Amino acid sequence: MDWRMRHNIILGIARGILYLHQDSIIRIVHREIKASNILLDASMNPKISDFGMARIFGGNQTQGNTKRVVGTFGYMPPEYAMGGLFSIKSDVFSFGVLLLEIISGIKNTGFYYEDPSMNLIMHAWKLWRDGKPLELVDRAMGTSLPEQEVVKFIQVGILCVEEKTDDRPTMSSVIFMLSNDTTVPIPKQPAFILTRNYKHPNSSTSGTGSCSANEMSTTIVEVFGIGDEAIIPHRLVAKKVLWVITLE
Repeated sequence: MDWRMRHNIILGIARGILYLHQDSIIRIVHREIKASNILLDASMNPKISDFGMARIFGGNQTQGNTKRVVGTFGYMPPEYAMGGLFSIKSDVFSFGVLLLEIISGIKNTGFYYEDPSMNLIMHAWKLWRDGKPLELVDRAMGTSLPEQEVVKFIQVGILCVEEKTDDRPTMSSVIFMLSNDTTVPIPKQPAFILTRNYKHPNSSTSGTGSCSANEMSTTIVEVFGIGDEAIIPHRLVAKKVLWVITLE
């Protein structure tokens, strides 16, 4: 998968999340943005799936909380993993992890067996801090890359995984930064990421495997209709998915 295709997938995912947060009739926090929940149609357009953990925010609500933390290890922001707090910035964090995975071809927990204290976020941060962000890029994309654009995407991804929710951009800001020639804020050190051995007293998390964007599937799946004029939580559109970003 070349850079242009990954670029378009990243932007498509960002627009889908923005639709849920801002443009839908109802505001939705997905809470489970991850590689295996992004489905690609025959034209490689991304679709966000699996709304089993989604929550509707009403009125001026900006944050929710739960005593039962569920989700996938590696994508949960620290405020949710440790305190059960979630907001639109939770999805921003998960999107940041996913962006870095798509660019690198490495899952967030891909370093676990070599170094349990390391993960993709910290690896990306160290490379960016040391002035070597392009070393993060998946070699499968080749060497003819728009380096400035790729570095900007990496920088935005790191911004999305900031420790404090207020320091993370909104999805509208993310799309603006990714789509325009503009100055991107300098990121701070990313959020503290829990090791696999930590478990919230009331948590239920699933593990992850390696990322692949080439897993063929002919299964009929339920996909939330991003872009529908009237969007209702239980109204799902069955689509035939030809390609799925999977966790093997």
